[in-house]
Amino acid sequence: MTPPKDATAAGGRGTLECQRWRPFVLLIWLATRARRGTLATMRLHHLFGLSLAAFVLPGADYGQQPVEPFHGKDLAGWEQRGGKAKYSVEGSGIVGTSAMNTANRLTPQEEAAGWRLLWDGKTTEGWRSARAETFPAQGWEIKDGVLTVLASGGPGSAPGGDIITRERYADFEMMADFKITKGANSGIKYFVQPNLDPITGAGAKAAVGSAIGLEFQVLDDARHPDAKAGRDGNRTMGSLYDLIPAAVGKTPNPIGEWNTARILASGRHVEHWLNGVKVLEYERGSEAFRRLVAQSKFKNIPGFGEWPGGHILLQDHGNTVSFRNLKIRHSTR
Repeated sequence: MTPPKDATAAGGRGTLECQRWRPFVLLIWLATRARRGTLATMRLHHLFGLSLAAFVLPGADYGQQPVEPFHGKDLAGWEQRGGKAKYSVEGSGIVGTSAMNTANRLTPQEEAAGWRLLWDGKTTEGWRSARAETFPAQGWEIKDGVLTVLASGGPGSAPGGDIITRERYADFEMMADFKITKGANSGIKYFVQPNLDPITGAGAKAAVGSAIGLEFQVLDDARHPDAKAGRDGNRTMGSLYDLIPAAVGKTPNPIGEWNTARILASGRHVEHWLNGVKVLEYERGSEAFRRLVAQSKFKNIPGFGEWPGGHILLQDHGNTVSFRNLKIRHSTR
């Protein structure tokens, strides 16, 4: 039974109520013709159960069709047929939904808004080691559209090491999904300068360490000790590492679920977003920024964070962390 259009439109409630009684009318009609032990009797019992459920269960209105899953082909058509948006990032052209699987693919809306993939979801193209021209031979895994840095048990950046984009970026907006494991530590760095010597936690030069840059911290705040280090929580999830803490009201998803990081860099202005919510913003090179640098582990690096451009980096800190949906566009803000 296909309900008429007015059953699902505003003002069609009366028609909808009539539709809900139709199974009972049919039920009575079948009852007058049913004979014990016949197929009609079995159909009668089945129809009675369906009719009762449709009438009694909340939300079981006739005319309310289930939302079909998205199959990755016709996004616009799927949305018109009832696909529901979960959230959108204002002005980005990006809409996240609970039903569609668009990992490592751009929608027509995203392409029109100037986005391009930063990782193709299949190969190492566009990426290399932060300390070599080739991609690390170990420590990283590409599987089922997910890029994962593997647990090593060794010091950060020692086994596989950080990876960086081959291109450098200045004014940009980027987004990335990430998923952490229990106790994990990682980061998404930008304006990275691989030619600079790595440093220790105290700011001294180190033989091995993560490449220098500004960092969107990726961390299990509840279990990793770094969450209580630094100053005022400036090493917790979403923070500008060792400089500015993320907002207290941030909402990271549970361990094992995907989060979405968004980094906007336009001139001196920078913003960090976590799961669709802005968690901090700052001005590179401002007096306030320089004061924060002077109090951090980066105090001995001249002009830290004020470079005109740099690479984007995914950090190997010795823990298992996964990434997908890395995308970027030029920022004109």
